[in-house]
Amino acid sequence: MTHYDTIEFEVNNGIGTLWLNRPEVRNAFNNHMIRDIIDCLESIEHDPEILALVIRGRGKAFCAGADIHWMKSFSKRTYEEDYQENMHLARCFYMLYTFSKPTIAIAHGASFGGGNGLLAACDIAYCAENTIFAFSEVKIGIIPATISPYVIKRTGEFNARELMLSGKRFGCQEAYAKGLISHIYPEQALEEALEQLFNELRTNSPQAMASTKELIFTICKSSNFNETIDYTARMIADARASEQGQEGMSAFLEKRKPAWVKKRENVIIK
Repeated sequence: MTHYDTIEFEVNNGIGTLWLNRPEVRNAFNNHMIRDIIDCLESIEHDPEILALVIRGRGKAFCAGADIHWMKSFSKRTYEEDYQENMHLARCFYMLYTFSKPTIAIAHGASFGGGNGLLAACDIAYCAENTIFAFSEVKIGIIPATISPYVIKRTGEFNARELMLSGKRFGCQEAYAKGLISHIYPEQALEEALEQLFNELRTNSPQAMASTKELIFTICKSSNFNETIDYTARMIADARASEQGQEGMSAFLEKRKPAWVKKRENVIIK
């Protein structure tokens, strides 16, 4: 397994966990962490042993946004250098948003700025009930630009307007009400809830989950509703004709577990 300086990556029974690992600065990200996240996503995208990806933070907070020392360095850069660095960050969020496997973000302590971009780009976002959130960019004269496509998709336009324009700090109940997170759990119940989710994912066809993500992404970006009719009909036809589609339907009719579940159970036993 590759060693990273700013993150840790581990795999347990098919679930990959990417830990943001700069606890001394509450996992604030810099160009090094962005590069490590991108490298990790690229390395596991097509790994058949990894069923899903979880993103978490070491220490007392999930992610405090951008590292202050990294932000100070922008004043010494040209406009083009600044732009290229921002494109690097934008690519990180886009890779997570379009990642082919299910993605789950787990926030605790604090999630500010770009940390909320990570939450919003994931398929599912959980948080511990002590978590505080903020889009505080406007308070220091900048804007939440690269995270905005994902936050707006997740919360809706006018919830995003309120949160991004006020720059206020808000708790998990408001984050849930505005759609930024999917579920809130007491800290002691969070691991059990995660394991229940993982158990559900382990029974699913990996190919079908990847195709479902592709389906949702394509439908959401389409501007022609009529085109989606043909597209969806072809997608389900492809799924039924696929190896895992054939196996899954046969297993259902024969009242047995599909091969991908048996294979994973055998790995656990070993």
